[in-house]
Amino acid sequence: MHWHSPWALLLLLIIPVLLYIRARRSPSAAVKFPSLIDLKKCPASWRLRLRPLLTGARFAALALLIIALARPREQTVLSEVSTEGVAIEVVVDRSGSMAAEMDYYGQKLNRLQAVKQVLAKFIRGDEKGLSGRSSDLIGLVTFARYADTACPLVLSHSVLLEFMKNTDIVKLKSEDGTAIGDAVALAAARLEKAEQQIQRRKKTLGLVADKLPDDQAGFKIKSKAIILLTDGRNNTGRYSPLQAAKLAKEWGIKIYTIGIGSARAYTTIQTPLGTYKLPSREDLDEDLLKAIANQTGGFYGRADDAKSLRKIVEEIDKLEKTEVKSVQYAQYSEDFELWALAALILLLFEMVAGCTVFRKIP
Repeated sequence: MHWHSPWALLLLLIIPVLLYIRARRSPSAAVKFPSLIDLKKCPASWRLRLRPLLTGARFAALALLIIALARPREQTVLSEVSTEGVAIEVVVDRSGSMAAEMDYYGQKLNRLQAVKQVLAKFIRGDEKGLSGRSSDLIGLVTFARYADTACPLVLSHSVLLEFMKNTDIVKLKSEDGTAIGDAVALAAARLEKAEQQIQRRKKTLGLVADKLPDDQAGFKIKSKAIILLTDGRNNTGRYSPLQAAKLAKEWGIKIYTIGIGSARAYTTIQTPLGTYKLPSREDLDEDLLKAIANQTGGFYGRADDAKSLRKIVEEIDKLEKTEVKSVQYAQYSEDFELWALAALILLLFEMVAGCTVFRKIP
């Protein structure tokens, strides 16, 4: 609870002073009797015993009016965040080869599971050095034979993490493949249209006025980046990876490429005869990934395990930083009416009861 005029509460100190003066005042008899011996023998009625309630009600009403004068109110803080942020498209390979196992700090996870674990920490942050990307627009593109927008660019990362959690390795053989070019082209197109879509959406919702200066117009994209994670080479799709990278460069988009691979990779399969580990053939096109990164101003990193994958992600986290400017507004809901109403009820009680049930003569 907040107070508009807290100094008015000092008037509450008057109440104990008035009570002290009232207690010290010598009562004067309205009707004089020659002797009170017989009157003292008369039992006191409940009305006489409860009559001090009128005095209590009067002073309680005075206290409530003083509190109402101080104007108590509830404060709601509205935060308008104006962010010069980074728009990031995470492009994740979910082809069949990502089922190969990978060491994740002592656990044996498939490559896609390990990638999802590290990316979740990159987005949320953790106590080991990743600060999180709470003020960035992040989207998710997944691909095998076809590239799909699994999650559009969002600031609400709980939604993104849920989509990422539900991303799984492609099931159908007809949908398996590695369309790196299509995935990069799709992610670049999403980033190119991102700022326009944000402003259009805000204007549609009435959140941004046309005449607001740029620094008050909400989220502004400072830089755009694609993080591409794959363990294979491009073998399908309409666009070649280098064509897609050239398009990204024209739109000012950096591409950070991460090659997932290991010469000792294997896949665990279950058969009626038991569990078997089959060696996985490495088909990582590192030359292509390096060319994509170099062409757009990013860098390439190879991740053979979770530790090396995390180091690469930490480096990207350091390079793509965000500055956040936030403006807070306070909205108040006045509550003094309740206190004033309670004071009025007590005063009415004191007046009505004093003229009826507790009436005295003279």
